[in-house]
Parts: sequence; C-alpha cells; structure tokens
Amino acid sequence: AAPHNSCQSPALVRSRGSIRLVGSGGDCAGRLEVFHSGSWGTVCDDSWDIKDAHVVCRQLQCGVALSNQQVPAWFGPGSGPIWLDEVECEGNETSLWSCSSPGWGKHDCQHKEDVGVVCSDHVPLRLSGGEGRCSGRLEVYHNAVWGSVCDDQWDIRDAQVVCWQLGCGAALRADGNSVFGAGEGVVWLNRVECRGNEIHLWDCPLSLKNHTDCSQKEHAGLACAGNVRLVDGSNSCAGRVEVYYKKEWGTVCDDYWYLANTAVVCRELGCGDTSNIMRVAYFGPGSGKIWMDNVRCRGLESSIFKCPKATMGNHNCKHNEDVGVICSGRLIFFVHIKDLQYMTITNFKQI
Repeated sequence: AAPHNSCQSPALVRSRGSIRLVGSGGDCAGRLEVFHSGSWGTVCDDSWDIKDAHVVCRQLQCGVALSNQQVPAWFGPGSGPIWLDEVECEGNETSLWSCSSPGWGKHDCQHKEDVGVVCSDHVPLRLSGGEGRCSGRLEVYHNAVWGSVCDDQWDIRDAQVVCWQLGCGAALRADGNSVFGAGEGVVWLNRVECRGNEIHLWDCPLSLKNHTDCSQKEHAGLACAGNVRLVDGSNSCAGRVEVYYKKEWGTVCDDYWYLANTAVVCRELGCGDTSNIMRVAYFGPGSGKIWMDNVRCRGLESSIFKCPKATMGNHNCKHNEDVGVICSGRLIFFVHIKDLQYMTITNFKQI
C-alpha cells in the first residue's frame, strides 16, 4: 500500500509540515524525514533515485533535485523509526504520498542508509576570507559542519563550476596553498575533477570524506568576477550598471530607479555610499540583453538580485534607458575580466 493510505488525508498531513530536510543548515537540503503517527522518522535509500528526489523538492517548493547522491547517509544517520523504504515515484507527483512503497514502518534498513536530498534552491557552498562574497577559501556544508576543500587537482574548471553555482559569474582564478588562509576543522572534499560545464559541484567527480591527510597549507580557494559591474565610467565605481545572468552580461532599465537601488549596487561592489543616479544612458547605451526592469530595492538588500523587480529579461525598454550610477568610497574589486587569469586591487576615492 502507498504511504498515503493512512488515517490522515494527504492534504492534512502536508499542511502540518509532514516532510522535512535536516542537517544542512537550510530547508532545501538534508536528510529526508517524514512525520507519521506523532513522530518524525527517516527514509531508507533502497530503490531511491532522482525521480523520488524531484518529488520531495517539488513538495517543499525547493526547485528541482540535483544529481542523486550516492553517498549513504550523506547528511548523517537519523534516529527513531525508519518510516519508509523502497519508495518508487514516477517523478511527476506533487507529493511523496502519491508514490508507492511497502507501507509505513516496513523496511530492512539501518540508519546508515538514511536517504538525503539536495534541491536546487540550496547552496551548501560559501567563500570565506576574501573580499566580498565572490572570492575566498571554498567551504562546503556536510554532516552539519562547514569544512574546507583540499587543493589536490584543483584548477580553473573546478572554480568555474563554483562561481556559476554561487551566481558569481566567470572564474578569475583557482587558488591553492591556502591563499585565503587556512580553514578550521574538517576538510570534506579532495580531488575535485570538474570538466567546467557542470551546474553544481556535486555533479563533478570528487572524494567526500574527512581528509585528515590534507594539511592546513593546502586549502583551495578561488576568485570570481562577480555578477554586477559598472562599465564605461571614469573608474570602476562609476558607470552603466550591468548584471550577469544566464552566462551573459546585460543592462538594467532606469524605470523606477531611485537612490535605494543605487545604494544596493554600490554596497554590493564595495564602492562605498550612494552618490548619484545617471539615467537616460548617461554612460552610453549598452548592447545585448536588458536583464532587469522596474527594480525597487528597499536599500538594505545585499545584492540587486534580491530586490523586487520584473522577471529577468522581461521589460519594455530600449538601451537608451540603461541606468548608470556613481558611487563614492574605497573599491576592492576584480578587474581584467576578459583576461580571467589574475586579479588586481584598485583604490578609488571620490574627489
């Protein structure tokens, strides 16, 4: 019998928060747990595949499932009952309860087989020790602990995948030798071997375990170009606003553009405070895509991408409406984007 043949209707169970992902620090990745008979329990990984994971991500409104993880108890073993085993979904169900299984509590598993799910809305990666969110020592979240990555075989192709996944544009550098300082604690990954076109780091061949053989002098880092820039100004803290989306730079329309928007852009680029808004293509019209329109930041957002706006690419503008800004302050920013080989640090002070 399918799991939803319990005394509670599927709609009622879902409304009570009947499935969850735990152990990742976020709601969209972790060990899968389901609520039944008054207690949370786990799901065994027997017969579990990407179709089952897709249903979980859809039910949690967390996007789509990433490639099926082959590491048992990726997010650690759970405790208590193991409620489900041999779950078989078609992949198009809206709820896990619409999938078949032997029934509640029927299994031949141990908690070391508890299944985990990673959905596309979860990013278990971060960069630490750099300037801004798009450069630094790479750290990954596993077993409820942040850990570093060893630099064995680490190269620009690996860095590129991380930059895409973090929404930070093109990779400028792949660093080893703990350039951004040594991390503390565990080293989770080593021998990462991406081709460079993967969508997520977990799609790459890699070694996941506690790598005690990696010294604190061997932690991997990287620098990305970022996904916002100012171009055609007198310096890197002034110019036409361009954003990077779907592997292409594009402009921003000046409809509803106010100082709060400029404040977010300047802060995101490390360019100090708001100075001015330059509408009607003050820095010249751009070319290609117009990615953003009707941007309405409150001024507290960490990125223009987090501000309310029209759907990316949806606009009623021409390039003679491309917005520009002038910021003030000290800039620490990656340049030479076309070179993609090195970074420079530029100091700019508004006169």
